[in-house]
Amino acid sequence: MRKIAIYGKGGIGKSTTTQNTVAGLAEMGKKVMVVGCDPKADSTRLLLHGLAQKTVLDTLRDEGEDIDLDDVMKPGFSGTSCVESGGPEPGVGCAGRGIITSINLLEQLGAYDAEKALDYVFYDVLGDVVCGGFAMPIRDGKAEEVYIVVSGEMMAMYAANNICKSIAKFGKVGTVRLGGLICNSRKVDNEANMIEEFARQLGTQMIHFVPRENMVQHAEINRKTVIDHAPDHAQANEYRSLAKKINDNSMFVIPQPLEMSALEELLVGFGIMN
Repeated sequence: MRKIAIYGKGGIGKSTTTQNTVAGLAEMGKKVMVVGCDPKADSTRLLLHGLAQKTVLDTLRDEGEDIDLDDVMKPGFSGTSCVESGGPEPGVGCAGRGIITSINLLEQLGAYDAEKALDYVFYDVLGDVVCGGFAMPIRDGKAEEVYIVVSGEMMAMYAANNICKSIAKFGKVGTVRLGGLICNSRKVDNEANMIEEFARQLGTQMIHFVPRENMVQHAEINRKTVIDHAPDHAQANEYRSLAKKINDNSMFVIPQPLEMSALEELLVGFGIMN
């Protein structure tokens, strides 16, 4: 079972990228579980066709600890298993603690047991790594591969670089490794070449460049992944390609984060800050 965490700047398209990639893997016959690690609980809605899934934390609050796995795990597109961690009530508590509680509960309920025969577990994690709770999947070995969704925008690259600092820290004492950067295009000038160079300086790869395409939004409006909504569209093939590249990937590294001056130099070099 491969354990993967998807990180990236808030709003960069992690959940959309994760669900479309998972749809590609499921279409390949892989058995995949997705664990949404965002209080918004929107990490599985496309796989569930918009079902407002009750989160782990809401279930615990409403029903106590005497719950079954089926209470928090729902079947999604092409046999995927979908879980949403949820979060605390607004203004109360720590959302990062919700991730810890949810993953521990899933372990207790047998979600990862051998008889489930999972090929993949994907953790879709909120935003940048800003606290121990959100770093939990990589800190405690729950995820061993990390893919960072990025674009050619400065703050997206800044966030990706920060995430690499966490991977480098925990990778030196654990098993977590960076599998690559996924460029979710924002049509920035020289974007593909810039992210390729950013990846090279980090010591990793740009595993795939996902072009910007309105079909993604059309599919979301219809509460589906692109592969589900428009299986013959070129964008569906982009996600199939990404899924295959992740499935076949063998490049896993402890990244070498850039100094801020080097990151700005990279942006200037490609004309972004001129």
